[in-house]
Amino acid sequence: MEKAQMREVIAKRVAKELKDGDVVNLGIGLPTMVPNYLPKDVHVILQTENGMIGMGPTPEEGKEDDNLINSGGGYITAQPGAVSFSSADSFALIRGGHVDATVLGAMQVDEHGDIANWMIPGKLTPGMGGAMDLLVGAKTVIVAMEHTQKGNPKILHKCNLPLTAMAAVNMIVTEMGVMVVTDKGLVLTELHPEFTVEDVKAATEADFTVSPDLKPMQLD
Repeated sequence: MEKAQMREVIAKRVAKELKDGDVVNLGIGLPTMVPNYLPKDVHVILQTENGMIGMGPTPEEGKEDDNLINSGGGYITAQPGAVSFSSADSFALIRGGHVDATVLGAMQVDEHGDIANWMIPGKLTPGMGGAMDLLVGAKTVIVAMEHTQKGNPKILHKCNLPLTAMAAVNMIVTEMGVMVVTDKGLVLTELHPEFTVEDVKAATEADFTVSPDLKPMQLD
């Protein structure tokens, strides 16, 4: 599966978890593709932690407004009814539990729902940003990521990179399938038709169980 196809599969599947009216925060990169695949009857309210709720799509080239950027510094638009406010108010919204779902990428996730997604020791990083707050403040945390990095598993027994949060992840969506985090460990609930359970086991360091109701990955 080509990288572009992997990203499309992941974004399509994550989109099915979002409900009409949800307040949603999207991480940088792959998660920003998710709104492209929402059903026509599902309208989510996008929040950016630097101070806007009601964020719109990326503007057309030449129509950028320097006053409208997201937390990653990219240009955005504002939907009708959008509201801008201070960063303090934005984080109060997150910490107060008013974000229904956050979709984030990750470098590692483990079988306890721990996540490492903000730095690799020895490499420069701009900082943790709002990820730590979103992981503990959002009602649902969905990790959207490729299953491996250069052939190395990203779903581990235990994260070995600096953690962003512990026991915070609810669901992991990769090009291979869907895993949910339970108090008994990871459970594979959906499988992409191009892969087998044995393929998933070979690409995953963490222990997981296979749901007795394992389904094909929901993409249509």
